[in-house]
Amino acid sequence: MTEEEFNKIIESLKSDLAIYDEMIKEVSQEMIAEEFTKFPVFIATSNVVNIGELIIDKNDQAGTFNIFATTMEEMIEKNLILENRKDAFFKAYKDPKKFMCIMLLTESTGSFIFSRYKNTSEE
Repeated sequence: MTEEEFNKIIESLKSDLAIYDEMIKEVSQEMIAEEFTKFPVFIATSNVVNIGELIIDKNDQAGTFNIFATTMEEMIEKNLILENRKDAFFKAYKDPKKFMCIMLLTESTGSFIFSRYKNTSEE
């Protein structure tokens, strides 16, 4: 994938996240409040994946990406985050009250992206 192609995908993801922001934030807060995890992760993909739970169907929202809710723990269990990379993931993980952790899955790559929720301060 070229850098230009990747940038187009990121712009499309940003457009979807602007619409999905409140829904993702609400699910993240519930996952933490119910002590399901301290590390919510949301998978953005145009396909269906066999991890987590579908919370936003792109067809229902006229979006580009489906969003699946999962946890850092499940991602380690399914080897999407390798055991020897767990500490690096913890260090990179941002405050889930202010940021959503998105794993962007495309046909050729997977990337973690942290996106600030709307209506959170820059502190």
